[in-house]
Amino acid sequence: MKKIYLYLLGIVAATGTMSSCSMFGLDVQKDYDYELSTLDPHINMSAQEYLLSRGKNPVRANDTIFKWMQLGLEYAGINLDEYEKPGRTFIFLNNNAIRVRNANTGVITAGMWFDLAVMLKNQDGSLQLANGAPVTRPANKWSDYSVETVRNYFLYLIALGDYGFENAKLENTTFETLLGSGKVAGNETRLGYLVPSPVPVPGNTRVFVYDYLTGTGTGFDPEGKINLRMLNSDYSPLQVNNVTTLATSGIIATNGKIHVAGTTVYPSRY
Repeated sequence: MKKIYLYLLGIVAATGTMSSCSMFGLDVQKDYDYELSTLDPHINMSAQEYLLSRGKNPVRANDTIFKWMQLGLEYAGINLDEYEKPGRTFIFLNNNAIRVRNANTGVITAGMWFDLAVMLKNQDGSLQLANGAPVTRPANKWSDYSVETVRNYFLYLIALGDYGFENAKLENTTFETLLGSGKVAGNETRLGYLVPSPVPVPGNTRVFVYDYLTGTGTGFDPEGKINLRMLNSDYSPLQVNNVTTLATSGIIATNGKIHVAGTTVYPSRY
């Protein structure tokens, strides 16, 4: 790969020396001054303003990338002033992180509503089983979850600390979140049956463990903490809890950092 790179570099250099002349009898493009520029990660607004600007009533038509996040926050009754407070790291959920709907069938096929599916139950409250496995269906609306579960989920996505590329490491950095410790998800969805699994080895696939028999899962991190790290790969993306590689990272709001997830964020480190 290195030899190929050097070879191409040589071609570029040679081409540059002929840029004001002609090549093989043909005129070539004239010289021009190249100006290097980098996209500015500063958005010059607070996290709340950014959320609302691309929510259900966007500044630009059809730019509703955070519509379902905003609707979830409203269902949970979370005061959006939490997104104005300084010194925080905010994990935003774009629409795909919450629900991906098949355009033809209308069925949810990916996102949180699919991965943290609704548990179907019998009249006595016990789980419906098929071949020994619980029967589930994708959620179709926020109200398929309890208000408390959704509220705690979004509180978990606000870390108490400023984390961006300037202080990111390959090793996990652990932050407390607004969730706090000891919170348990309701058992209306798979999240409530999620139990701590062995600590994942960085680079390995996380194994999710659900306790459907005794129903003693917590769903949320027992200490209410979140892990963030940078991956040693192309573009060095950030990752949450060794599972969710973020779609966009390093957005700098006036009151902290914003990182955007495009797939399900599991609210537990283990």
